[in-house]
Amino acid sequence: MNSKNLHLITSSIIIIPVGLTYGLLPSGFLENMFQFDFGSTDLPGMFRALMALYIAIAIFWLIGISKTEFWFPATLSNVLIMSGLAFGRILSLFIDGRPSSIFLVGLIVEILLAAWGIFNLRKYN
Repeated sequence: MNSKNLHLITSSIIIIPVGLTYGLLPSGFLENMFQFDFGSTDLPGMFRALMALYIAIAIFWLIGISKTEFWFPATLSNVLIMSGLAFGRILSLFIDGRPSSIFLVGLIVEILLAAWGIFNLRKYN
């Protein structure tokens, strides 16, 4: 595997299980872990849509690894998504206060993956 693809595979390995966690049994795992109240079918539906979105984007990143013509758009989408997630967490940190440790770890990972993607875009493009 080419080192320029390592951030895409790392991101995919992380984002697919996160998406599955959100979407397979949202009213079980998420209620227990984060004390979410799933009073209607709307919230589980949103989490399942989020799961599908995460998996779809991870598939695109994996396509970017196997098809060189898709590497740049896959890497750019990785940077945009990771930095967007990080920005949302930072915004929430200022508006809502300090989240649980797992979300702080998520913030750090998202910042690192976005920076890694930017580095690769500059190095390999």
